[in-house]
Amino acid sequence: MTATSRKIFVVILMLIAAGAVYYAFFRPIDNKEAHVEGAVQGQEAEASVYLSELRDLEGKPVAMDEDKLVFLNVWATWCGPCNMEMPGIQKLYDKYKTHEKVSFYIISDEDAATVNPFIARKGYNLPFYQFAGAYPPALDGNAIPRTYIIYKGKILVEEVGASQWDRPEIVDLIEKQLAEI
Repeated sequence: MTATSRKIFVVILMLIAAGAVYYAFFRPIDNKEAHVEGAVQGQEAEASVYLSELRDLEGKPVAMDEDKLVFLNVWATWCGPCNMEMPGIQKLYDKYKTHEKVSFYIISDEDAATVNPFIARKGYNLPFYQFAGAYPPALDGNAIPRTYIIYKGKILVEEVGASQWDRPEIVDLIEKQLAEI
């Protein structure tokens, strides 16, 4: 391969990488406002979207708060895209952690011995939980990260793959829902 060919190859790789970063973090939400309106106006869910058998990192059972706007993220310490989106989740959590109508659930199937050192090393102050049961059909999937914003049993936002959760569109969506609560 000549030096010119290598330079062209590197430029192409850089363009692909830039496109991937844009897609993962900066693309607009696809018509989520219309989805939110339909969900909030009374469409009934077929099955509960709330997790039973949820535990904190000390092993104590935790019940999901069904009367709040729920931010639910499924992740793992070994997952690169999960790690990429965690700082944005932390910023969103910092904005709403004291709001009485919002709850965050950052969920992994890994044990506390794996999750706790990761949290300490990264300095995250998020509500981490463990879940090892079967996910409800609406939340079931094998890809991570998976993130949902739920209100009164309705999924308002569903995102598979890394996203920038503190972006203005998400904050606007949450604020709009909180104004209606």
